[in-house]
Amino acid sequence: MPAVVCLVVLLLSNCPSNEPELFTAPDGASEAAVEPGDFLSTLHLADPRGTPQLLKGFHALEQGAWRWTEKVFAVALKPPAASPGEEVNVQLTFSIAEASISRLGPLTLTATLNGSPAGSEIYDQAGDYTFTKPVPAEVLASETIEAVFELNKVLPPTGSDLRELGVIAVSVVLK
Repeated sequence: MPAVVCLVVLLLSNCPSNEPELFTAPDGASEAAVEPGDFLSTLHLADPRGTPQLLKGFHALEQGAWRWTEKVFAVALKPPAASPGEEVNVQLTFSIAEASISRLGPLTLTATLNGSPAGSEIYDQAGDYTFTKPVPAEVLASETIEAVFELNKVLPPTGSDLRELGVIAVSVVLK
């Protein structure tokens, strides 16, 4: 069975929470205590070290591996060490559930990096994807890069699940 089909079956077999809570920091973690210099360039959404870098729009960790997003979601990333003139890309690894495509039709994902447009992609099929866009050189000069992603539409809350559901995010990387 394809990975997305398995994932959708797994999602439907679990009882979702009725609470529209976003992610919560691990016990004892203080978001205020994390300095931008401590941020990661490779952010796996299951890694508790990266939780302070999740700025908005992420639901709680599921299956120890991924998080549903909302319509707008954002992370803070540390720019990687790069040689002058070397291209750096932002990469979002995610899945689109069959239920999303069948109910909503094609989805458009747009990214901005520190307020600079990075590009968009249209997805018209359920599946696993890596959204990759170049990071403008002027953005790389920043101590921290805020990557904001926005979907043109999402699954609305339902009676059994009060969350807005966008895509199933796994990682965000600057490389």
